[in-house]
Amino acid sequence: MLIKSEAIVIRTSDYGESNKVVTVYTKDFGKMGMMARGAKKTKSRLSSVSQLFTHAHFLIQKGSGLGSLSQGETINTFRGIKQDIFKTAYAAYMVELLDKTTEDNEASPALFEFLKLSLTYLDEGVDQDILKAIFEMKMLRLSGVSPQVDRCVLCGRREGIFSFSIGEGGFLCNQCRHSDPNALVLTPQTAKLLNLIYHIDLSRLGNVSVKEETKRTLNKVLTTYIDEYTGVRLKSKRFLDQLQKFE
Repeated sequence: MLIKSEAIVIRTSDYGESNKVVTVYTKDFGKMGMMARGAKKTKSRLSSVSQLFTHAHFLIQKGSGLGSLSQGETINTFRGIKQDIFKTAYAAYMVELLDKTTEDNEASPALFEFLKLSLTYLDEGVDQDILKAIFEMKMLRLSGVSPQVDRCVLCGRREGIFSFSIGEGGFLCNQCRHSDPNALVLTPQTAKLLNLIYHIDLSRLGNVSVKEETKRTLNKVLTTYIDEYTGVRLKSKRFLDQLQKFE
């Protein structure tokens, strides 16, 4: 069966001397893998369209197993990402996180649009740490393990100073904080930001200005939470962490 869909390349691996196995997230069919025959050859018509992050219209021969890429028409190469090692690292983390937390052939046009917009914003220079946090929260929500960030997990209190408890799965108010001595006390600004990131419509994201200390706390909270509740271990995250230390 020959199918056509708009898609973004989220993973590639070499196969033999000249072929690639390409995983794409499609708008109409969700995540799927396919063989791109001859794509490693520089003169191949599939060479450019099978590059990581490429956004294109793909024509795919789909069978019972691995599909086959027949042709592709590039829409966006996200050059700004590919020319910047930091943007590349953030984008690689985002697509690997999506890859690890989604199943094959489960269509979600909304998730495709979210991925496309995330890479577009990253390409255009929107704050990469905030984009990463929004992306992480989205994947946690889709995985069914998102934290409680608009009220106390235990008593439901919505006002006051909150701490974040990995063990309890979200906010603890001062009255309930005793249940987790290791809970991280949050500034009101960080607590508000976590709540905003959970609920935000990415298409409505405006100018972002967040203190570096707040972003570090955000990263610590979400990284630890993802490690605890998803069990995914990402190669791209280790590389990103190393780059951030260098920066």
